[in-house]
Formats: sequence, C-alpha cells, structure tokens
Amino acid sequence: MIDKKVFVVAIDGPSASGKSSVSRELARRHGWVWVSTGAFYRGLAVVARELGVATSDVAKLSALADDERWQVVLADDRTRVLLDGKDVTDQVYREDIGNAASTISQIPAVRSRLLEGQRRCAKGVAGLVAEGRDCGTVVFPDAPVKIYLTAHSEHRFERRAREEGRSVEETRAAQTQRDLQDSTRASAPLQVAPGAVVIDTSHLDLPGVVNKVDDLVKAALASWKN
Repeated sequence: MIDKKVFVVAIDGPSASGKSSVSRELARRHGWVWVSTGAFYRGLAVVARELGVATSDVAKLSALADDERWQVVLADDRTRVLLDGKDVTDQVYREDIGNAASTISQIPAVRSRLLEGQRRCAKGVAGLVAEGRDCGTVVFPDAPVKIYLTAHSEHRFERRAREEGRSVEETRAAQTQRDLQDSTRASAPLQVAPGAVVIDTSHLDLPGVVNKVDDLVKAALASWKN
C-alpha cells in the first residue's frame, strides 16, 4: 500500500490537539513533506459551496471529488487548495468550512474517491508526515510510525478559540458537534489506530510534543533503515 522506500509518519487526533503544528515541525526537522489530509475534505467543502452544491447531495459531491477544477497542493506552511487556479486556502481553514467538511466526510463514496489523492502524497518523496483523522487507520495503515495526539476538551476549545478569535463558549458548541460527527460516522471514524502511540498534549508546549514524537520517529528510522 505504501512505497517501501518512503518513510511515513501518520498523526491522527481530534481538532485543536496540535496535529498541524507538530506535523509541520517534524517534517521540517527531517526535510520531509507534510500533508493535512483533512484539506481534501475542506477543499471539497469550499468547492461545493462555491458551486452551490449542498452537503447533502451525495451524487454531486461524489462527482466533485474527482473534478479537475480543484486540487490540493503540498506546501511548507499549510496544505493549500486551488479552485480554477485560484488559491482558496484562506477559506479552507475557516471553522464553518471545517463543520461542512465534517458532514461531507461521513459519505463513504466521497471518502473512497479522495483516498487515492491522499495516498498519492507519498509518491516520489523521501518521507511524509500525514496528519488527519484516519491517517493511521485508513490512509496509511502500514506507516512505520503512528501517533494519536489528544488533549483535554477544554484545552482544545481554548486553543481553537484563540486561533479563530472566537469565544470559548461558541467554540465549545461547534467543536463538540464536530467531535461527535467524526467519532461516530460509519465510514472511517476517528479512533486510535492499531499500534499507535497516544500522546496527551494538554500540558505540553509545541517543542515538548515534537520532541516526544521525534524520539519515536528516530527509533523507528533506525530499524527501518536496517
């Protein structure tokens, strides 16, 4: 499933657990590429909104998943999305788009069609850090390193509220609903992958989390190369 010459680190976890920041820094340390697989769902949500397709229209959403008018582009700062050549990344990471993406991600046909593009991120690279909600369970189940980042709910609410410039109460309501959707969906629900190491980031700063993950990566790299 994975090119044996590519070292993949799969990092999963709920929203605001630190996945993106940790993934970016880990990739930077090793000179690897990184991808937020959630950008595929968020990108589709943006495209659907721009084209007036409802998040309940399974047939049209499934067709849009293969539409060549939009594409996901890997970058150092954040995973980017282009629509008709225009960068729409700023829309992609809004909270309302995240909620729409969570709804869209419950559709098995959409997940199946986006999976190929997600796995293609590991083609032709030396190493890949992939973060999302099913990287270790579905996208890269054979990854040499699988991590599940988590944090106490209130810590996550406060982090996301600061990032979005919203109140903690407003963020709590949105995140609670999204967590419920992600963990209870029938197709690829958010869960700890077999063999994954769980790291609670509640009381750790970014360097502390990255160092913990990097220790696991270095140990796995040593045996992977032999």
